[in-house]
Amino acid sequence: MNKPSLYLMPGVCLLLSACAGSPPALDSRIAPPAAWQFAERNAAQATNLQWWTHFGSPQLNRLVEQARRDSFDVAAATARVRQAQASAVIAGAPLLPEVKFNLATSHQKLIRGAGGPDLDVSQSDKAVDNFGANLTASYEIDFWGGRAAARDSALHSLRASEYDQATVELTLLASVADRYAQTLAADQRKQIAELNLANARNVLDLVQTRYDAGSATALELAQQKSLVASQQRQLPLIQQLAEDSRITLAALLGQPVQALELGSEAFQALTWPGIGAGVPSQLLSRRPDIAKAEAQLAAAQADVSMARAAMLPALTLGATLGSDAYKALEILRSPYYTLTAGLVAPIFNNGQLRAERDKARARQDELLYTYRATIINGFADVEKSLSNITRLDQQRAWQGEELQQAQTAFEIAESRYQAGAEDLLTVLETQRTLYAAQDQNVQLRLSRLQASIALYKALGGGWTTEIR
Repeated sequence: MNKPSLYLMPGVCLLLSACAGSPPALDSRIAPPAAWQFAERNAAQATNLQWWTHFGSPQLNRLVEQARRDSFDVAAATARVRQAQASAVIAGAPLLPEVKFNLATSHQKLIRGAGGPDLDVSQSDKAVDNFGANLTASYEIDFWGGRAAARDSALHSLRASEYDQATVELTLLASVADRYAQTLAADQRKQIAELNLANARNVLDLVQTRYDAGSATALELAQQKSLVASQQRQLPLIQQLAEDSRITLAALLGQPVQALELGSEAFQALTWPGIGAGVPSQLLSRRPDIAKAEAQLAAAQADVSMARAAMLPALTLGATLGSDAYKALEILRSPYYTLTAGLVAPIFNNGQLRAERDKARARQDELLYTYRATIINGFADVEKSLSNITRLDQQRAWQGEELQQAQTAFEIAESRYQAGAEDLLTVLETQRTLYAAQDQNVQLRLSRLQASIALYKALGGGWTTEIR
């Protein structure tokens, strides 16, 4: 990932030190629940900044590191952070006097006529040279805190940009893990479909032999051919899902699908840990999107202070130290200084400044509600993931029994049909049941992996506001 520009860092550090540390926590007026409703049992694995390593996949680890390095979304978010750093330096600059140095020279020559009051030349002296140098300092006294509020707003916006970068990266890495799991699951489903198709063709050969011998009906032959066609139809559909996942995964990595290399890792190699969700109150400091919403609200509060200060008088002080001469060698022989002071107060602006203040207040209200909604949505994300994990574990426990019995039923039905003790309809039904159970087993396992990925994301992926 690109790093923030070095030339901005000293100014940013100075401004951060002037801002009295971290921004004060804002009261959302939302009381977190005491505990999660569907917390995992025996879940000791805490989230950390490398949560993807808990799935036991070296290939996934490699893909995640590649995404962090090559993703255009992360690079764009990093560039937005650099923009916010520059904006913070710009906003904090007026808190100190502005000093300028000016070195100037001029040459005037009267072409014709008697000249005028704005000219240094005349008929008797038609050409005049001027040389000057001065050092000027100007400063607006921040009586009402408007300049400081502008600086605070920019610093809070910088923090929001940093939190947004963390959100973008967390979303990207969760998407990479999710898409990789989908790709492996689709490959596994394809293998199951191919095996069941081969088995259905074997049964078709048996039915064809019995039909040729007169011991099977045309209806039985047509039914088995229909089953073969149905299972063959599933292959392009599953292949389409696999290709779609690969294409999306390659895009997340910032490359075309032709350059994507996934190796030959089996879907069964992916495992998931029991994830400790902690308590709901910890979520407020573990999700970068909540931190971003809080920083944006703090920036909006500073904007209100800045809009109020703009409605009050401003006092500007100035000082100039310089020297002028008609000859360059004499420029330092006539030094002078000038002191100025000015008071500017708005009298009439047709309600513009009042409207700016009202707009800032409305923006503050909007971001307050956004902040509260982000907190509630964060709680909901965790609860949904925990609920999904609980219910999927229950489904998988029963589905394992379902798959085992479906396999046994098909083997018995096929054996009895070969012996002439069972009709083809029973074989066909057990075939469909077995294939559906095998496919459902893979899909439930994928859903369980996705639920763990979603829970890591909902918990912030190990991120905290203390890692600034």
